[in-house]
Amino acid sequence: MSDRTGPGWMDPERMDPERMDHDLDQLFATARDTAPELPDSLAARMVEDALAVQAEALTSPAVERPVLRIGIFRQFLALLGGWPAMAGLATATVAGIWIGMSPPTILTEGASALGWQSVSGEDAYLVDTMSIFDTLAGEG
Repeated sequence: MSDRTGPGWMDPERMDPERMDHDLDQLFATARDTAPELPDSLAARMVEDALAVQAEALTSPAVERPVLRIGIFRQFLALLGGWPAMAGLATATVAGIWIGMSPPTILTEGASALGWQSVSGEDAYLVDTMSIFDTLAGEG
């Protein structure tokens, strides 16, 4: 264990925030004024390595990279906006099927208020949609 009763430990003068700031300012000023020196041998090795890499780059043949073909699924995925967009589409699809199979009461009551026939339960599967198409085809 360290001796916490020795001279200077918890000295009020050393713990003064203004004095600590002043000491730090002096240290930073000294660091700014003294520029770090790079040894000549290190600088020479760096230049030598750089020249060797440049010479190797000039003499080595260019590497041909294979052309990557992007599949149709990837192109379609990119067209839609990537995987986040696909997740949104899947969620909307599931929500649409869910609401279509068991609609909330506000939708069925709203349809009744507009004069549409409200269908619920097992009868929802017995609705003949061809009558709608026949009506639309007969009007045209």
